[in-house]
Amino acid sequence: MKSFKQIFKESENKIAGIAAAPGIVIGKSFLFTKEKIQINHGDISDIDEAVKNLHEALTKSKKELNKVFAIAREKMGDERSAIFEAQMMILDDPILIQNIIDRIRTEKKQPEYIVDDEISKYQNLMRTSDESYMKERAQDIEDIKNRIIRNLQKKRWQSKISSDVIVVSDSLSPADTILLSRCDVKGFVTDHGGLTSHAAIISRSLNLPAVVGTHNATHQIKDGELIIVDGFHGYVLSNPSKEQIHFFSEKIEHLKKLQKGLEEFKDQPAVTLDGKEITLLANVDVSGEIDLVITSGAKGIGLYRTEQILDELNEFPTEEEQTRIYSNLASRMYPDFVTIRAFDIGGDKFRFLEYDEPNPFLGLRGIRLLLENMSLFKTQIRAVLRASINKNIQFMIPMVTTIKEVRETKKIIDECKNELKWEKIAFDKDMRTGIMVEVPSAAVMVGEFANEVDFLSIGTNDLIQYLMAVDRGNDLVSDLFQEFNPALLRTLKFIVTESNKYKKELSICGEMAADTLAIPLLVGLGIKELSMSPATILYAKRIIRSISFKKANQMAEECLTYATEDEVVAHIKKFFKENNIIRTRHII
Repeated sequence: MKSFKQIFKESENKIAGIAAAPGIVIGKSFLFTKEKIQINHGDISDIDEAVKNLHEALTKSKKELNKVFAIAREKMGDERSAIFEAQMMILDDPILIQNIIDRIRTEKKQPEYIVDDEISKYQNLMRTSDESYMKERAQDIEDIKNRIIRNLQKKRWQSKISSDVIVVSDSLSPADTILLSRCDVKGFVTDHGGLTSHAAIISRSLNLPAVVGTHNATHQIKDGELIIVDGFHGYVLSNPSKEQIHFFSEKIEHLKKLQKGLEEFKDQPAVTLDGKEITLLANVDVSGEIDLVITSGAKGIGLYRTEQILDELNEFPTEEEQTRIYSNLASRMYPDFVTIRAFDIGGDKFRFLEYDEPNPFLGLRGIRLLLENMSLFKTQIRAVLRASINKNIQFMIPMVTTIKEVRETKKIIDECKNELKWEKIAFDKDMRTGIMVEVPSAAVMVGEFANEVDFLSIGTNDLIQYLMAVDRGNDLVSDLFQEFNPALLRTLKFIVTESNKYKKELSICGEMAADTLAIPLLVGLGIKELSMSPATILYAKRIIRSISFKKANQMAEECLTYATEDEVVAHIKKFFKENNIIRTRHII
């Protein structure tokens, strides 16, 4: 059977867009169009009648939106349906309404013309914004404007749609998306819109696969033809071949199997029996893992190892290549965050320029190597910034040992921001920067580091290696690589205490976070974010949901008093047994 890349590489019927809501669906298309509103620019003779008609249209628009809001609350819950409350607030905006009334009285023009012209002014300001979010909100206001005008013209919105179809449209308003979902549509495809469009947000809330921003899907797809929507990768296949149908049908079945057994935990929060919520994130090596990340119920990516790109390409990617990779990653995870770690190369990892070092583990690796190779570092920083436009990317520095390294990095990031501003390239001006705490000097000085950065992440693999002075790849001393050694536990506790003191987010992304035996201990030590391999997330969630934080905290405090790893492990196993916790992990 051909691979995913081969299926798409050979596809002339492929339509590319933005992966807005995860999932795969095969079904018939429904080309959804709304009648274009014609605006009457004519004069009026009865001003009072015109103002009265405006108020009636506003009242009717509010009633319609209230109905949509009620449906949204039923389908999406209170929090996510709040976008319709924001729309209704526009209809109650006293300044906007008074401006329209004043213009009707002074200009003596049709109310629909004044409404169109006045609201369009606000939209045009939003469309000129550098922020994609603001541009998307301009589209939402278009829906309000058209609703008022349609009610002024006393026209009704009509659209006959059968169930079990995939809606293909130029664009969709939040109300369109909600109302169409009542017809049991299977997915959405739009020419326009982005990740932050409310149509995309609603699709994610309703678990309906969606691909937006295709530019020309409505011109390439015929009404009623079979199409395949891949909301994981952002592709649509029109009139698919038998081979394509077979490939994606098997993929759909595979996704169903992944969700069996532990699927009940996917949409449940990782919260302890006494109400302590833990955020579970995913570690990602290659972009091909994203499907599993999404189906695992991870709340974002806590570690994206960019050095894996070098292994795949066997060379350093250009700024454009990196921007594309990071943008795709962030798009597919939106609105959850992606933590992109700078190239962690040197030591036992990707060899760079064949540096001849007697002890590479203690040599030029991580941030040390990047600061010595400014062009390489700046290329990556610029790419990360360019990919951050949807504000769900944060940048992490590896192998930090001194405050000077952090300050130099922050200075370089500022230089890159200034360059992009001058080049008029959009980026997230407030992108957060953090560090890996994986060297004893960083652990001891963690309070000072916390004062310099936005977040911290513990890399237990290297922290154990350097704390215990043990080469984890050396069989002669491998028994000294102890993740339950009391020295490590006390170090972790100190890091937690210091990060709390400075009110900085702290996660742990080393292999220890994926060890099901360690999870109650880490939770008990006060670590609120665990980042692990996607295959472990549902098992971790099951453990967390079966323990009490109070008891886990007591167990962790007792472990801190022990002198050997054997004592710690014995105590944790006793905790599992006494609390009837299922630890068995079947790899997904």
